[in-house]
Amino acid sequence: MPEDTSILIELGALLFGLGLLGRLSRRIGLSPIPLYLLAGLAFGHGGLLPLAASEEFIAVGSEIGVILLLVMLGLEYSAGELVGNLRAAAPAGLIDAVLNALPGAAFALLLGWGWLAAVVLAGITWVSSSGVIAKVLGDLGRVGNRETPVVLSILVIEDLAMALYLPLLTALLAGVGLVRGGIALGVAMLTVGLVLVVALRFGNLISSALSAGDPEALLLGVLGSTLLVAGIAAKLQVSAAVGAFLVGIALSGPVAHHATELLSPLRDLFAAVFFVFFGLVTDPRDMPPVLVPALVLAVVTVGTKLLTGYLAARRVGVGEPGRWRAGLALAPRGEFAIVIAGLAVSAGTVEPRLAALATAYVLITVVTGPMLARLPDTAWFKQWLRGRADNRIRQPLPTPD
Repeated sequence: MPEDTSILIELGALLFGLGLLGRLSRRIGLSPIPLYLLAGLAFGHGGLLPLAASEEFIAVGSEIGVILLLVMLGLEYSAGELVGNLRAAAPAGLIDAVLNALPGAAFALLLGWGWLAAVVLAGITWVSSSGVIAKVLGDLGRVGNRETPVVLSILVIEDLAMALYLPLLTALLAGVGLVRGGIALGVAMLTVGLVLVVALRFGNLISSALSAGDPEALLLGVLGSTLLVAGIAAKLQVSAAVGAFLVGIALSGPVAHHATELLSPLRDLFAAVFFVFFGLVTDPRDMPPVLVPALVLAVVTVGTKLLTGYLAARRVGVGEPGRWRAGLALAPRGEFAIVIAGLAVSAGTVEPRLAALATAYVLITVVTGPMLARLPDTAWFKQWLRGRADNRIRQPLPTPD
């Protein structure tokens, strides 16, 4: 009973404090994500007052937060839109992999950490944070923007690629043979294909099994099915985020509309817990030695993500402001980067400093990413874009020979 009381006190104080931080962030026109992360750092390992009693609960809540962020994004789009966007974004996904994985691999080799660390760091710098980006898009009211499907398609391609990358990386770190590594990769591919088929082919049946007229039953049904599919996907070494996103895609019509309304408060609650947990598991004392390398890597890969989003949005005819919004939205890295670093360090076969570097790198991109995403909405940035457009108009046309 005393331990239960401590959990209630810690959670109550934490949530109340997050509410005050959220209110403060909106008053100063800032995303609440950096403030939530700083709160986690203050009360985590090596912080001012560690939250020992409630850490396990917060860990589970953070997983639910990512799942809810992704299912809510999936509810905004139909299965047909998903397939169309994925086909259109396939070249952008390839560009994304090349531009953002290579800097991480090159950085590890330059530091002399070896080829295995290069494979690890390539995955860390490649994949953006679906959870953070989903929160930012919602906060900025951009879910309906023309560039948003481009951003989401790149995120889905990355998450699907992670479903193949993680089993392969696990096999490399464990030093297993080609046969066992191939089996793990085959199971992952089969699972991804199965989830996609169920979501795209049988989405109408799933929607018809849920009642849009009964809020309680709808909430329990959608939340339960989302957690179930996400858990099964994670168990089979596939991203839980992909499973949750595809559940949202599978739901349509009044069910999707009412589910969005019912899940919105839960999403906001658990998303805040997710960002706090990220800070809780980060020890600030590990940051100083790797801060400069992490900052250099962050600057380079934020630039490559900006180029990725810009080119992908231009390819489908989005205007220049939307291209910048797409590129800057992709900057944050998050949950996958920490998972990859954790796998590598626990295997004991890579440089131990890699975990601290990955944590500092992710923290930098997660704190600066929501701020960078707001740049296209500022007056001076819009003025700069208008100046660029005016200069292009004033340029003389080439004279014919």
